Amino acid sequence: MSAVENELERAPVLATEVRPEEAAYEISLRPQRFEDFVGQDRIKENLRVFVQAAAQRGDPIDHVLFCGPPGLGKTTLAMILAAERGVTLHQASAPAIEHKGQLASLLTKIEPNDVLFIDEIHRLPPVVEENLYSAVEDFRIDIVQGDGPYAQTLSLPLHPFTLAAATTRTGLLTNPMRTRFGYIARLDYYPAADLAQIVARSARLLELETSPEAAAEVARRARGTPRIANRLLRRARDFAEVLGDGRLDEAQAQDALDRLEVDHAGLDEMDRRYLQIMLEFYEGGPVGVETLAAALSEPRDTVEDVIEPYLLQQGYIARTPRGRTATKKAYAHLGKKRRGSPPDDEEQQALF
Repeated sequence: MSAVENELERAPVLATEVRPEEAAYEISLRPQRFEDFVGQDRIKENLRVFVQAAAQRGDPIDHVLFCGPPGLGKTTLAMILAAERGVTLHQASAPAIEHKGQLASLLTKIEPNDVLFIDEIHRLPPVVEENLYSAVEDFRIDIVQGDGPYAQTLSLPLHPFTLAAATTRTGLLTNPMRTRFGYIARLDYYPAADLAQIVARSARLLELETSPEAAAEVARRARGTPRIANRLLRRARDFAEVLGDGRLDEAQAQDALDRLEVDHAGLDEMDRRYLQIMLEFYEGGPVGVETLAAALSEPRDTVEDVIEPYLLQQGYIARTPRGRTATKKAYAHLGKKRRGSPPDDEEQQALF
């Protein structure tokens, strides 16, 4: 076994899932301080107060839960939290903590006032979650040694620390775990103006000359998500460097995003297929999710967790007891008319 494999085996919890293609860019584009973080102003100001108060008292920051859709900055805020407090950030992914022995190994390495960040905390195994309760409340963890009448419980004291956790499925988080957080921060989608600032900042870090109009165009199609905005910016840069002069202007940005099949509202090919199937095959609904999943050749979980959330949030579809239905906005976006709808002014003038 190589030295690298030995190292990974010794610390299996600290290795979080990283997409190799995106890892370097994600790290380089992430803000390091509150002043560099754009958007989520209310949450940002609250966290700034908590950090300053904890520093004045010499205590750890109270436990924080970041919840909301993926790509909005939950991990970034946890990193900023540790950086502003001047302590070390320990990262772990909840599915990687398979038993309480791994949890104990992770917790005993934490120094006073450090921040422990657990991503997707709703996926913690129940036994691990129950052992985490005493750690976050009393800063101790109980370890049972031996079996039967010879079993002994050892209580290991822990340094005071801050648990910063993130979840994309708040409803799956147990109530005992949720109530142990001192502050719950709900991150929402970003307005286009904030995303344009994020795109402009990322372009400067990537040394890409970008016009304000191009930044606004990328922001408008980024579905209110900084991660998607940065991804679209990197792909647009590729087209600008290969097919243009290396500078990203509005026309180049529009061409690049059209090539990526992302329309002006941020809908991609799968979103438009979903709406087209609903409008053309099922007359706008109501139609069941199983039927839509079969028509799309996608699993039901993909339809419910990947495709529908943004369409629901933007008002293109609605969920009813009878199934999914398309709204007027969906018809307008695809340039189609609802069956049985009254003619508009131009059609009435043409008739007479």
